[in-house]
Amino acid sequence: MRSVSVIALCTALAVNALVICQPAVAQATPSLEELVKSARSGPGKLPLPPGFEPFVELEELVRNAESGNAEAQLELGELYDTGWGVPKNAVEAVKWYTRAAEQGDADAQSNLGVMYANGEGVTKNAVEAFKWFTRAAEQGHAPAQSNLGNMYAEGDGVTKNAVEAVKWFTRAAEQGDVPAQFNLGFMYANGEGVPKNAVEAVKWYTRAAEQEDASAQANLGFMYAKGEGVPKNAVEAVKWYTRAAEQGHALTQFNLGLMYANGEGVPKDLIRAYKWANLAAASGENAALRDELERNMTTDQIAEAQRLSVAFVPKPEVKP
Repeated sequence: MRSVSVIALCTALAVNALVICQPAVAQATPSLEELVKSARSGPGKLPLPPGFEPFVELEELVRNAESGNAEAQLELGELYDTGWGVPKNAVEAVKWYTRAAEQGDADAQSNLGVMYANGEGVTKNAVEAFKWFTRAAEQGHAPAQSNLGNMYAEGDGVTKNAVEAVKWFTRAAEQGDVPAQFNLGFMYANGEGVPKNAVEAVKWYTRAAEQEDASAQANLGFMYAKGEGVPKNAVEAVKWYTRAAEQGHALTQFNLGLMYANGEGVPKDLIRAYKWANLAAASGENAALRDELERNMTTDQIAEAQRLSVAFVPKPEVKP
């Protein structure tokens, strides 16, 4: 079989999930506020701790919110937004986020920006989203800064401006915001809003990749594979490709299949090459690599590779 050497770079700007604040870790006996924040970090509802009476605390929360307490308004908006303890109601979430946001609460401003950006509980309006992200970002709110960077990068709700995008990505990235770190790496890699700088791209991709961002891991693997911004190192490329591929990143699964097919950074292994190429093809990537491998494998090898493909379960991507 001929050597296949084309390795693709993830070139699309990351789509920020427009995260709602930063998740907090629940304590052994969490308060209502802690439970609300923790509920945002996972798909399911949290179990009630012994003796916890949510409706007693909810009544007090509503009273405080109605009396103008911004923190209570934010928490009540979060309850309606997540559906924790109350029926999920995006319109009510927007109502309470707005009241807290108008008092200057940065979390509420950021969350309200999310609602306008996504059209949740309110008519989708990029200009309004931009307004609220800006207010929160100017207070140092990292997710809002990241989302504001996205709006400048895409020209969504504001005139497209790569320099402004880099400015806000940088502020968020320096606070540890993972999507901003990835996007800042992308901007440096492609010379958008800043002079092209592969070393800086590697730096920011690495920071995001170490926090298990699959797209950053994919691009970092590419940088090592090509020797861009770092000395060429196929072993490091395989390491980062593997971490992304194990999260189900299809393009990286294809690239990892190539590395196994050619014995770059790993011993040549047609079975593992087929496994990754097959998984990539199942997700819509080019099936040419898998088909070429198949022509050079025995029936038993193909059966084992297909077994590994079927058994594959992607690791959940860690969300910021």
